[in-house]
Amino acid sequence: MSMIVTPVIAGILVLAQIPLTLLVGYRRLKTDIRFLDGGDETLIRRMRTHGNFTETVPSTLIAMALAEINGMPVWALWLFGTTLVAGRAVHAAQILSTGWGLGRSSGMGLTFLAMLAFGGWCLWSGTAISTR
Repeated sequence: MSMIVTPVIAGILVLAQIPLTLLVGYRRLKTDIRFLDGGDETLIRRMRTHGNFTETVPSTLIAMALAEINGMPVWALWLFGTTLVAGRAVHAAQILSTGWGLGRSSGMGLTFLAMLAFGGWCLWSGTAISTR
């Protein structure tokens, strides 16, 4: 079985990480802060945006790929894959603009929903397969 949905979602998220990484590097160049955050609030927000993305996306994509391999319906892969993309976009926009607000919490909520769906499917399908 070849994967159809996960590569698209992974491609979108990998490309989304490029500007998040560049924003951190650009701020470091502009402020000459080469290590840590130097107390610069803009740099801190950019670092946390990039860091949170990096902390949540890889494990969720692994679970998504495993869910797809283990037969999660295509509609569910698209639904929760786009939920993950939307969650990461809303979360990043909020942190980069003001640092705290509804976008940050709703973005994490959407991310957790995708994590729960893919992780849950992996557990369910793994248990179902092992009892056959």
